[in-house]
Amino acid sequence: MQREAEGSGLGYRVIGAMKLGSALLLGAAGFGIFRLLNKDLGDALEYFATRLHLDPENRLVHEAAAKLGGIDQSHLKAIGAGTFFYSLLEGLEGVGLLLRRRWAEYLTVVATGLLLPLEVYEIVRKPNALRVAVLLVNLIILVYLIVKLVQSRKSRNDRAVTLAVRS
Repeated sequence: MQREAEGSGLGYRVIGAMKLGSALLLGAAGFGIFRLLNKDLGDALEYFATRLHLDPENRLVHEAAAKLGGIDQSHLKAIGAGTFFYSLLEGLEGVGLLLRRRWAEYLTVVATGLLLPLEVYEIVRKPNALRVAVLLVNLIILVYLIVKLVQSRKSRNDRAVTLAVRS
């Protein structure tokens, strides 16, 4: 059942577009991860570093190589599957919000709310501006959707009372 138009819906369109963009990026990352199966991750990192014109002797490249060295094929498959699942979730949220479906609002509130503790943990563990920005954007999305859901429920209740009084 499609919802009544409440205002312009700009917020829903912006959030939906962000979710779809995220889904596309995560889907591409998932494909990239699965392409790395049965390949030497160190060699793949060296290839990407040279393609990006990074110095292969750079400290950051060495740190990344050390972290990738600890990932085996089964973990890589799990990471790829998780990335695809999250991509599908983001895509579902995005399409639902663009179509102004109430279930998408609830799904987005629940999914975003469930990930907030992990985001806070990551900020406490290793703070950086990107993590803080992601947390703030997700908090804004969460508050916006909760406010809209409460307003929608109040509006439905007011209409029900008005109809009951007229009867």
